[in-house]
Formats: sequence, structure tokens, C-alpha cells
Amino acid sequence: MENILFLAHRIPFPPNKGDKVRSFNLLRYLSQHYRIWLGAFVDDPEDWRHLDAVRQFCAEVHCVPLDPRWAKLRSLWGLTTGEPLTLPYYRHAGLQSWVDRVLAEHDIGRALAFSSAMAQYLRGPRYERLRRVMDFVDVDSAKWAQYAAGKPWPLSWVYRREGRVLLNYEQTVATEFAASVFVTDEEAALFRRLAPGVLPMRVTAIANGVDMDYFNPDRDYPNPYPADEQVLTFTGAMDYWANEDAVSWFAQTVFPAIHCAVPKSRFYIVGAKPTAGVRQLATLPGVRVTGTVPDVRPYLAHAHLAVAPLRIARGVQNKVLEAMAMAQPVLATQAAMEGIVPCPDLQENIADDPAALAQRALALLADPNQRAQRGRAGRDWVLRHYHWDRNLSRISSLLEEDAA
Repeated sequence: MENILFLAHRIPFPPNKGDKVRSFNLLRYLSQHYRIWLGAFVDDPEDWRHLDAVRQFCAEVHCVPLDPRWAKLRSLWGLTTGEPLTLPYYRHAGLQSWVDRVLAEHDIGRALAFSSAMAQYLRGPRYERLRRVMDFVDVDSAKWAQYAAGKPWPLSWVYRREGRVLLNYEQTVATEFAASVFVTDEEAALFRRLAPGVLPMRVTAIANGVDMDYFNPDRDYPNPYPADEQVLTFTGAMDYWANEDAVSWFAQTVFPAIHCAVPKSRFYIVGAKPTAGVRQLATLPGVRVTGTVPDVRPYLAHAHLAVAPLRIARGVQNKVLEAMAMAQPVLATQAAMEGIVPCPDLQENIADDPAALAQRALALLADPNQRAQRGRAGRDWVLRHYHWDRNLSRISSLLEEDAA
């Protein structure tokens, strides 16, 4: 096997949040074709216990701790240097030394950087001998610009600045690296538009996938809900601002009409590390906040509907694909479905108007046959379009020297 250096901004295990789902499946896929030297940050102390699970895929693993509180303070250095705050946030001299040692001691001719911040460890003339591929996943600069619109000053200024400066950095990386990858065609097209100096043929999309055997609705799962409840569920990391905004908007704006019409309806917010704002939602009638759960599948399998009411989203929403894989009908906003190949059978479940979402939810709650039909249509669609190995097979060609 040939050797590869793989750098990720977060240890790619367990695959319990969006970026780690993608980075873990990249790790798993690459391990079938390359010997991997993995360098990554650990920003959750709980993740240190997963090192052995990661090592089974790698020739060598080097993880360094990242304390988000200190990293935020360190990132402010970017205001004085003119660089994106993202770079000093993820800068670590020890990781750079490890990268340089590994490249000096081993015959490594290719490297994959996952997330724009990790490109800084592979920039400069001495790394030009490597075939470097950048998996941006999303256009992060556009995400910061999008966040700015919903933040008060001075955060709005900081976010706008980050969007502007990070885009310049992303363009520079894309011109230096052999290929730049995004998670959807829409994100790739957006980057080509925002970065006209980058050769369009060096920007491509590689879609996510779903483990269809793991997310299998035909298995037996224990019911986590009281038997008489009619459940709408949201799954996702609840310390992520876009998820917090989504559940807050739905709980306060959409769900009250549903709960009024169906008193036994409940809105379950399922996900780790709920913020204070998310926990406060549990005081609303019919709203439940679970916090961390050992397995989200029972919460999907026994719900009546999955909801994805995101108003701010980039790329593809794994929570939507996983709910569809579990044959669960999904009620969603346009933003939540933007990166997913449109499924004709599910279009009527997509709306941005609170009244329209509530009306559609009530129609589905009242019709179990329609729920089952929509759920199976969603699973069939995911089977057709979101197979991990089929999608990731394109990464190998990008990593080879003769790739077009």
C-alpha cells in the first residue's frame, strides 16, 4: 500500500456529529487503499478513550488536545496579523513538528487535509512535492458571512471580517493544492463563483453517504417514548448554533399550533451538550430536551416525524439523511434540504412558513399510511444516492498524480 498523511481538525471518531461522520468514513475508506498517518485535534475530553478505535485504521496516530476556551483567546491573535481567526485557533507547534517528522521519515507522497484550518500544516515550498487534496466540506467563509446577519454588533463585525479574510485564505489554498473538494455540487459551484481565480476543474464535489445497515428501520429498537405520545424529533449536536437556532424557532413558532391541535404531540430535541437556551425550551408545553443519548436510532425509529427546521445551513445535513435512512418522514425547511438531491415524493414536506409546516405536520400525524409511504420513499432515495463507498471512490483518483 502507498502512504498518505491525513490531517483533521477533530479526531474522526466517534461519528456522532456531521463533520466526524464524513471524516470517519474518509478514514475508513482510505484505510482500504493506503497506510495512513493521522494527525488530529481532540476538543472533547471524552474522545480520548476512542484512540484505539482510530488506531486500527492507521499506521500512526498523533492527537493533540484543544481546549476551546483557550483556543478562542488564541484566535484573537488573527486580528493583529490580518489572518483568519480560524488559523491561530487550530495552530499547534507540536502538530507541525509531527507532520514534518513523519514526512521526513516516511515515503509519503500524498496528503489529505480535512477542513480549511488544517491546510496551514501543508503550505509552503517544502510541501509542493506532495500531492495535496483539500476537503473543505463546506464553504466556511460563506458560513461566517451567513452567521453575521443574525448576530449583534460587535460579533456581527467579527463574523463578517472572518468571512471576508477566510475566503481569501481558501482561495490561496485552492490555488496551491491539486484539488479542492466540497460536500455538494451547490457548495462547489458557490466556491467557484466566490473564487474566480481558482481553476474550475480543480474544484469538485464528493457527496456524503449513510451506513444503511446501521440506520436500518427493520431492526428492533426499544421505545424511548411514552406509548401515548405523538412524537416529532430533532437530532443533532445541541451546542452548535445553527441547531440551537433551528429548534428554538420550531419550538416557539411552529410547534405551538401542532400541540394545540394535538395535545398529545411532543417535540423531542435529541442531542449532546444542549446549551442553556436549548434547555430552557423544555419549559414550553410539549417540548422535551434529552441531552446525550447512547443511540439516536430508537428516537428516530419510534418517532412519528423527524423535523429539520434549519434556517442556517451549509452543505448536506446528515441528520436528514439518517432520518430518511430510518424510513422516517422528514418535515424540513428549504435550507435543511438544499444540499440533498431533490426527491419528488418528499417535496410537499418542505416549507419555510411556520403555518405551512404546522399544517403539513398535522396532516402526517393524522395519516399513518402516508407517513409510512413517505418514509419508505425517503429510504429508497438515500439508498440510490448516498452510498459511502461509491461516493468516496472519487477521492482516490484525486489523490493520484495522474488525476486530471
